[in-house]
Amino acid sequence: MESFRVTSQGPLVRPLDGTVHVGGAKNSALKLMAAALLAPGTSVIRNVPDILDVAVMGELLVRLGCEVDLQHPVGADPTREQISGVATITVPDELAWEAPYELVRRLRASIAVLGPLVARCHRASVALPGGDAIGSRGLDMHMAGLRELGASVRVEHGQVVAEVDGELRGAPMWLDFPSVGATENLVMAAVLATGTSVLDNAAREPEIVDLCEMLVAMGARIDGIGTSMLTIEGVDRLHPVDHVTVTDRIQAGTWAFAPAIAGGRIRVAGGVGGHLDLVLDKLADAGAQVDVDDAGFSVLAERRLRSFDVVTLPYPGFPTDLQPFAMALAAVSEGTAMITENVFESRFMFAQELARLGADVHTDGHHAVVRGLAELSGAPVIAHDIRAGAALVLAGLAGQGVTVVGESQHVDRGYPAFAETLSAVGADVVRLRGTGQPQV
Repeated sequence: MESFRVTSQGPLVRPLDGTVHVGGAKNSALKLMAAALLAPGTSVIRNVPDILDVAVMGELLVRLGCEVDLQHPVGADPTREQISGVATITVPDELAWEAPYELVRRLRASIAVLGPLVARCHRASVALPGGDAIGSRGLDMHMAGLRELGASVRVEHGQVVAEVDGELRGAPMWLDFPSVGATENLVMAAVLATGTSVLDNAAREPEIVDLCEMLVAMGARIDGIGTSMLTIEGVDRLHPVDHVTVTDRIQAGTWAFAPAIAGGRIRVAGGVGGHLDLVLDKLADAGAQVDVDDAGFSVLAERRLRSFDVVTLPYPGFPTDLQPFAMALAAVSEGTAMITENVFESRFMFAQELARLGADVHTDGHHAVVRGLAELSGAPVIAHDIRAGAALVLAGLAGQGVTVVGESQHVDRGYPAFAETLSAVGADVVRLRGTGQPQV
């Protein structure tokens, strides 16, 4: 396993300084690749991040019968240009309909092929997904919605099996929670159903908007995009498209927290401030200088910031994916913060690792109380998921000494050239081989 080694003398001692470029959203690109299954022919998806999860999704599409060509720039510098590429996906008239466990277990987002396969093949068998250890992410809403559309759905031998006799038919659907994954799957199934579907309490994230806009470009009829009620008029057939992936707001938010935690100034080129209004407002209220323009935004922290409370909620609330960064910041801020996690029940596994760095953090159910300290102390820690790993690296920048973040492969699933980007803006972060030696 690889790891990151972070060497620091504490926050503000070696302030970060520079520009990072944010490319396409992981949480959108993977679903856009799945959506390509809906239209025979060749679709092109641009601004695709150069991360492991995209490669795994490409492997899965190949197993389903597609031809997938992933092209990424070689030797790109994330401080000068986007490390984003192009996915060219050629979809056959006849698709395979089984997504095997050996691929699905590596990628939770692979469940996004369920809706397209049911719509195209009238049956699908998708292994229960794996991925991050942050919560159960049950599929009850996915399955209930497909049943409303006329499919029979069951779990059998570790696979979600869905079948429909004839065509899917439009229907009213209600989500108990505005689940991003369920919204995506049900919209992709409904676009080829007969008649009209109405999905109420749908997720509203920018990635949902991006998916719907790609589907509309493919010939789908969707009203209410960006709202909690989507009306989908089914069509007989979709056609391939050339689509540009929306900017990654979680990557952009990560780089916003970096100078807030370590000190310094980071310019986030390509970051969409409007996707992070609540996050950037909280950083500004805490004492950071935040400047937003049409081409990105910048965050400057010249002193220790003040603590602020966080409650994670579906968009446009505070993103659960940025909660670990907020907790890391609270650990070195002035005062006490209450962190409330309402989305993923196991996200607080991160708190145990943060405590190993000396943070004063106590959890109770889905609440955490964090009392800020002047600095943390370096220690070996483990990344349990993508965001926890990245947040531990940033927390290490606020520590005294050496922090080694193990199982860094998780971070590579969400961030292209993470250590290299931090190094380029002044951090002492290196990637280690399994031998503990720096990778060159």
